[in-house]
Amino acid sequence: MADSSELLSIIVPVYNEEATVRSVLERLLSIELPVPREILVVNDGSTDGTRAVLDAMRPVPGTLRILHAAVNGGKGRAIRTGFEQAEGTIVAIQDADLELDPAQLGALVAPILAGETSVVYGSRFLCGSPAAPRLTIFANKTLTAFTNLLYGSRITDMETCYKILRADLARSLKLEANRFDIEPEITAKVLRRGLTIIERPVRFEPRSRAQGKKIGWRDGLRALQVLVRYRFGRS
Repeated sequence: MADSSELLSIIVPVYNEEATVRSVLERLLSIELPVPREILVVNDGSTDGTRAVLDAMRPVPGTLRILHAAVNGGKGRAIRTGFEQAEGTIVAIQDADLELDPAQLGALVAPILAGETSVVYGSRFLCGSPAAPRLTIFANKTLTAFTNLLYGSRITDMETCYKILRADLARSLKLEANRFDIEPEITAKVLRRGLTIIERPVRFEPRSRAQGKKIGWRDGLRALQVLVRYRFGRS
């Protein structure tokens, strides 16, 4: 039986995802979870039809909230906004592109509910190598290996979207990133505190840049800089 004091806030950062955002939100509303949910959508200044899709969705009082940013600030800023606005005791990040099936969130939140940890990552590599381009896999594994080298950790997927944390911990990290560098920043600050990240396998259906993939090689270089900064800097 779920602890009635727990609430899972699922943060959905969205930028130009009119083709998939409705399907993701419908899945988030219908999946079984071991704890009550709050779905907090942060529309990060989308310039396609995303806002119209979101405005057309039926309101779900107390469960679905939609925030619209006037201009695009980046995925990191959208996640930080979600963390600040979340009312739950646990926060999770869910992309709006259907690469990751929301039905997997129930298994990911379980270790936190059981008191085993304050941080869970959904690893795309614990189920074998995903059907992604070799260069993408190489980049992800390189960044993860660099993370483990710097911080003495043993994780397998630093760049995963599925990061689930206790909400008070998430806010205490005082995150600063505005773009995709939010991923290494969260990881670096969690590991610097000596916290253990528990990983669980997740299924992953990668999409191409032509299908809307936004992260690029410059974001990989920025991730390396962030990892070094938080390992040896004072922040």
